[in-house]
Amino acid sequence: MTSITSLARALLPMAILVAAPAAAADSPELARLKAHLTAVQTMTANFTQTDAKGRTDRGTLQLKRPGRIRFEYSGGDLLLVADGSKLSFIDYQVGQKSSWPLSRTPLGPLLSGSPDFNGKAEILPSADSRVVVARAKNAGQYGQLTLAFLRNPSAPGGLQMYGWTAIDPQGHRTTVKLSDVRYNVAVPESAFTFPEPKKRR
Repeated sequence: MTSITSLARALLPMAILVAAPAAAADSPELARLKAHLTAVQTMTANFTQTDAKGRTDRGTLQLKRPGRIRFEYSGGDLLLVADGSKLSFIDYQVGQKSSWPLSRTPLGPLLSGSPDFNGKAEILPSADSRVVVARAKNAGQYGQLTLAFLRNPSAPGGLQMYGWTAIDPQGHRTTVKLSDVRYNVAVPESAFTFPEPKKRR
């Protein structure tokens, strides 16, 4: 299994695993996280993805709330795209597309126009005071998505998304680190469309 496939599997239908501010948040970090997510309407970044065996893939990310995100891997053969209602994994090399309701994936609440996750996440202790780490509570058999943010006074809500670690239900770990992160910049609607793959005979 490639690291690309591992990440795609980790982001597909499972329990809601993303960072979640509590309804009656007693943690200022949870309130800060909600403020960050609410303030970020668009985002672009480069990403580097590494699997448990050290294999690395790179690409670009474009995000637009509500409900839209595009991961495009270098080479252009693989896409992971949410168009507001569904999340699709497209593999042009083999001519396949798989789609799921966005609301059934961890990206659904993360991409919400009004992020509020009803206390399903917690802030974890961090050895580095510059880093805020959030993880879902009681993910259990469904895998896990743990998000890391850097404290940055100039970023929305005082936080900058640094990356995440995804562990799929089979225990495969994939780490993604972001660079050249830009917030609230122009992102065209065309970023969340794609040509249908042609099935290989």
